[in-house]
Amino acid sequence: MPEKKQKKKFISSYYRIEEGKIKRVLPICERCGPGYFMADHGNRYTCGHCGFTRYKTAKNTSNTKPANSASIL
Repeated sequence: MPEKKQKKKFISSYYRIEEGKIKRVLPICERCGPGYFMADHGNRYTCGHCGFTRYKTAKNTSNTKPANSASIL
């Protein structure tokens, strides 16, 4: 079976310039440290070097706690 050619990812896709400062687009790996970016897989970020995975959390706008119906004395 023929192999697919991988598209080359340019360094400019990892950084963005905002207000005259360079900002990272992707997070860095917590285990490997600076220099190892984590890949964006929709619902999670994954490090290609060590395999560490961090799941994205849904932004929850309601900060209400569920009411307890029974209280223990």
